[in-house]
Amino acid sequence: MTNGFKIIGISTRTTNKDNKSQKDLEKLWGRFYSENLVDKIPNKISNEIVSIYTDYESDYTGDYTTIIGVAVSKLDEIPNGLIGREFQPDNFQKFIAKGKMPNAVVNTWGDIWNRDKELNRKYSYDFEVYGTNSQKGENSEVDIYIATK
Repeated sequence: MTNGFKIIGISTRTTNKDNKSQKDLEKLWGRFYSENLVDKIPNKISNEIVSIYTDYESDYTGDYTTIIGVAVSKLDEIPNGLIGREFQPDNFQKFIAKGKMPNAVVNTWGDIWNRDKELNRKYSYDFEVYGTNSQKGENSEVDIYIATK
């Protein structure tokens, strides 16, 4: 997916300030699962769920858009209430969140934010991939890709 991709899903605008993103993303994930959106998205190239962070106002302290969806082969059929976006290829550094979800992902992001300057982040878009290993209790794994300069 580091070679760019198209996605169909749902989105929200949020910020990490005052734990707003925690509440907003919980609601977004809840909607994604309760409406069974994976099954409603046409032209899927896999059932892996992708969570994208993009349209950054500044850095991780500013506003940004989160999209939760599935990678698709084309964007010519976007169901009502969903959005479609295309993301260009970029340079990424990969992290693997390991352990019980969502804590493992939250902790990994904490590490990324603590190393923000050192990582030379680009803030074009970052994303997480929830594949078959993401639902294995204490042994879960989620890949996190951070755009770098």
